[in-house]
Amino acid sequence: MNLKNLVGNETYRVWMDMLKALVPHGRTHRLSVVVASMLEYASHCIEDDEDIDPASEILMAVRDGAYDPEESSKKIMPIIEALFKDAVVKSRRVNAKGQAMQRELLGSGKNS
Repeated sequence: MNLKNLVGNETYRVWMDMLKALVPHGRTHRLSVVVASMLEYASHCIEDDEDIDPASEILMAVRDGAYDPEESSKKIMPIIEALFKDAVVKSRRVNAKGQAMQRELLGSGKNS
């Protein structure tokens, strides 16, 4: 999935700038809210009548609570890793409790 195609070049460029600025010194629990919001926004950019790719299906399913937290984490992680790779920042972060950021994301992104 190409999030840039989904949200548009300008939005994606701003996201990359944000991640480059925030990730190196940011707190995982705060970054998780930012990334969860990005993914939530992207899930709402998916058109009902467009040919939906597998990653778009995952975004919509996670948004709609179709998976349990463990399965959501596994399915969404490649999308998060691609986002961080594009921003050239580390995606393998843990919070002070040793929990991976995807756990934080799943908690912060629900029902926004």
